[in-house]
This record gives sequence, structure tokens and C-alpha cells, in this order.
Amino acid sequence: MPIGYLRKVHHIALNVRDMQASRYFYRHILCLHEFTGEEVPATLVELVNAGKIANFVTADGTILDLFGEPELLPPDPDLSKSFTIAYHLVFDIEAELFDVIRENNLVIAHGPVTLSTGRDVYFYDPDGFIIDIPCDPH
Repeated sequence: MPIGYLRKVHHIALNVRDMQASRYFYRHILCLHEFTGEEVPATLVELVNAGKIANFVTADGTILDLFGEPELLPPDPDLSKSFTIAYHLVFDIEAELFDVIRENNLVIAHGPVTLSTGRDVYFYDPDGFIIDIPCDPH
């Protein structure tokens, strides 16, 4: 396939059990901008207003959609056991995020570990999904 058909990741969608906990995590811990008011796509206004969907955007424009699924089965009490076909979500971050992780006592899954691309730390969001951040952000 020639290079160019897929230009970038448009959005990532995650199912979450506790919308309030997940909104807090992505807005206040990871400091993503949450769409509100006129920023919410017209097709999602009703679902956002009902608290069933939340939309965030990263600095580079990638959209992260959270879909409230309160009946979502918990992965496993042991968060080290993967439970979905997706393994982790990686963000390029500001160095200050390490302080935020410590201040909020987030559970570190692995790390820092040394990979071919550098050193990374893996930690969990409220649903046990692994977030990966580089130790040496650019």
C-alpha cells in the first residue's frame, strides 16, 4: 500500500465504567482539554449532555472519546492482567506529569523500563487501561 492513505489517528475511543472518574483522570491528571458547549460535535450533543460520552483533545489534535459503559465487566482485580485486545495508549508528555503521577498515588504497572525507543513508565487509568509515557519527553 502506498504511503499516504492513512494520514493520522483521528480519534481513539475507550469504554469506561465510571464516567466521572475517567473524566477527572483525563482532564485533571493528564490535563487534556474536554470539549464543552459549541466544541461538542452536533451529532454528540445529546449523548454528552446525558453523560454517556465525553470528548477530549490532545495538543496535536487527536481526539479521545470516552463512552460510558457502567455495566462493563471489570478486567480483573489484578490490574497486571491485560483484558482487552488493545494493550496501552502512549502520550508524548510534559515532564511535569511525573510529579502529578506521584502526587495522585497512581499505580505504576511497569517502569521505568528501558526500550529501544527510550525509557517508559506504564500506569493505569480508572478502568485499568494502561497509559504509557516516555521518561525522556521531547
